[in-house]
Amino acid sequence: MINRFYVFALLITLLYVTVATAQHPILDAVANKVVQKYQQSSCEQLLQQKSVKKPLSEAEQKAMGMLRSDPQMRHEFVTIVADPVVDKLIQCGMIP
Repeated sequence: MINRFYVFALLITLLYVTVATAQHPILDAVANKVVQKYQQSSCEQLLQQKSVKKPLSEAEQKAMGMLRSDPQMRHEFVTIVADPVVDKLIQCGMIP
């Protein structure tokens, strides 16, 4: 009886995690793109990109609007992106 309870609890947990991560596939794609950009760029490239301000594309503007208007989506984005981006910025000396 107890073993069935644990199996049931595990299945519920897996279902919850699967549904929670699949709610915003576009957000996941954008966040992964940002993380890849920082992981694949050299410190020199990041410094150069920081000094040159280019206008956002229409898709980037739409994504920024979604993040500004939805606190939960913004939280999910920051949760995915924060660690790798901040780590790279520290490595590059861009955060003192």
